[in-house]
Amino acid sequence: MTSKLKDSAKRVQKYLIDKGFSFEVKELPGSTRTAQEAADSIGCTVAQIAKSLVFKETKTNIPILVIASGSHRVDVKKIEQATGLNLGKADGNYVKDNVGYAIGGVPPVGHNFPLKTILDTDLKNYEVIWAAAGTPFAVFQLNPNDLEPLTNGIWVDLSE
Repeated sequence: MTSKLKDSAKRVQKYLIDKGFSFEVKELPGSTRTAQEAADSIGCTVAQIAKSLVFKETKTNIPILVIASGSHRVDVKKIEQATGLNLGKADGNYVKDNVGYAIGGVPPVGHNFPLKTILDTDLKNYEVIWAAAGTPFAVFQLNPNDLEPLTNGIWVDLSE
């Protein structure tokens, strides 16, 4: 399967295997760039999409990854109150340069360097979730409980 993947999806698959996880990266014929497109392509609910959003910490300029349910809008103030971070917008060039993937395909893992990661507690409501895997067509399926050991993330109630 891996040989058919695009290079950035292969990088995610290799990371998962190297870390001892057996998740299989799949490239789909339909786009997974947005949560709705991903849900439509996979055949799941939008809430089961673990969307990866990159913010810029305004004091340190480091990227912060937020993994949120696809059905939620992220409340930055809630994250700031829970973590002490100051989050600002990150444009496409910042994300690509600092994280290593283009917006629309940012995975929860396999970045240029480990990212501080915030996890949406609402993802725990699902037995199965889907995350991006390096391209706007690549995804992998996992259990929400795997997110914490996979990303070293912290769970926060972050939806509006």
